[in-house]
Amino acid sequence: MSSDGVWRAVVRTAVAPLLAEPRASAPQVSQRLAGHLVEVFETEGEWQHVRGADRYEGWVHTGYLTRAPGGAARQSRGARRLSLGCHTRTPGGGHRALPLGAYLSPDETVLAGDAVPETELHTRFPRTAAAIARTAQEFFEGASYQWGGVTPWGADCSGFVQTVFWLHGVELPRDAWQQAEAAAESRRALASLQAGELAFFSDRDDLKITHVGLGVGGGRMAHMAIGRGGFSVERTADERDPYVRKLRERFRFVRRVLEAAS
Repeated sequence: MSSDGVWRAVVRTAVAPLLAEPRASAPQVSQRLAGHLVEVFETEGEWQHVRGADRYEGWVHTGYLTRAPGGAARQSRGARRLSLGCHTRTPGGGHRALPLGAYLSPDETVLAGDAVPETELHTRFPRTAAAIARTAQEFFEGASYQWGGVTPWGADCSGFVQTVFWLHGVELPRDAWQQAEAAAESRRALASLQAGELAFFSDRDDLKITHVGLGVGGGRMAHMAIGRGGFSVERTADERDPYVRKLRERFRFVRRVLEAAS
């Protein structure tokens, strides 16, 4: 194990698994996507201990990374394009698929799907509750549940919430319990959940938050749930549904995000 000071790297593959330990069989705790910058502060063999922009840490294999030019402290903004889910041609003539949230290389050509210039993100993804609710349903409908995932290729509950809000310029921590602490208090009941609000749940004896869902209007909640196999929109007042009844039993509180992040 070595530590030669902090240096910076860029993810060069579509998705780089962020693992709990420096071994391929370790649990995935999150993901880093193409074009995103990470800080490397420890090396163990071919594994790098990294920290992303959300301050979340984990181990990434060297094969997923390339050293940032000049050890850049941050990425330049304005000229980059963000994938909304696209298939591209690389300068060498190869093809690759990029998930929502990955950055294209400057010389990649979009063959299918869509990408948006970073300068237009605020227009495409305005910072409003209604727009956030639309994004959640537009991009994640049909997504499968994947522990540690952050894209429509597979996501967990907090990865889904973090990505949706990030697209709209709202930075949230990675885990559900961290998101609960970062948001503003609300006395709203689950059945009256509004668009853009977050509902938090726990299935632990100590009541530590273990699940989060996003209000999409009309008392409905979108979330990534392993019990549903992936993305689902629940009618939170529907006591006839056994799954919703279980959610209601585990409900802890609602939190407001937009006011807290303003």
